[in-house]
Amino acid sequence: MAAKVVVFDFGGVLIDWNPDYLYRKLIPDEGERRRFLTEVCSMDWVVRQDGGELIETGTAELVARFPQHESLIRAFYARWHEMIGGVIAEGAALVEKLEAAGVPLFGLTNWSAETFPYAWDRFDVLRRFRDIVVSGRVKLVKPDPAIYAEMFSRIERHVPGVAAHDLVFIDDNIKNAHAAAALGWHGVHHTSAAATEARLRELGLALGT
Repeated sequence: MAAKVVVFDFGGVLIDWNPDYLYRKLIPDEGERRRFLTEVCSMDWVVRQDGGELIETGTAELVARFPQHESLIRAFYARWHEMIGGVIAEGAALVEKLEAAGVPLFGLTNWSAETFPYAWDRFDVLRRFRDIVVSGRVKLVKPDPAIYAEMFSRIERHVPGVAAHDLVFIDDNIKNAHAAAALGWHGVHHTSAAATEARLRELGLALGT
């Protein structure tokens, strides 16, 4: 049975987000930069803001823990837009192919509610989706099954009678793809647009030539 609906992650699939774009300017030494982004402004800390914690709260807590790095910590969200490289063209092209084929498209992203509007206002590709679950707005983060349940309930409103096996979820984080698969979705670990497109064709989605 062919898949019917495609759900996209955004960062790393459609939007080029990388803290190094900013911190290469602030911490030129690669070793020091890696330590800072691993031990201070770590992904675990970022996920807390993605899960709905206020940026002001998360920043203040981190500054209290690492006062020697205050300016670098505050730069993370004060200059967050400098971490955005723009739209990933190959990913956007895949969205266009699916849209042209009439495939219902949805978004499921771990993203702070406070920074998401910046991307929404600037990147038209994000407006191609029938609905988007932003983790910071629902205060849930992937790979928590609850955020997939929220996404599924929204898809049902647009596609009545949809089943888990009708859904494809594309994410550059393999844990998130596996979490979707555990719920009966088709989880696709995104490593390149070409590989993802090939997998979508295997799942029966008509993408043209």
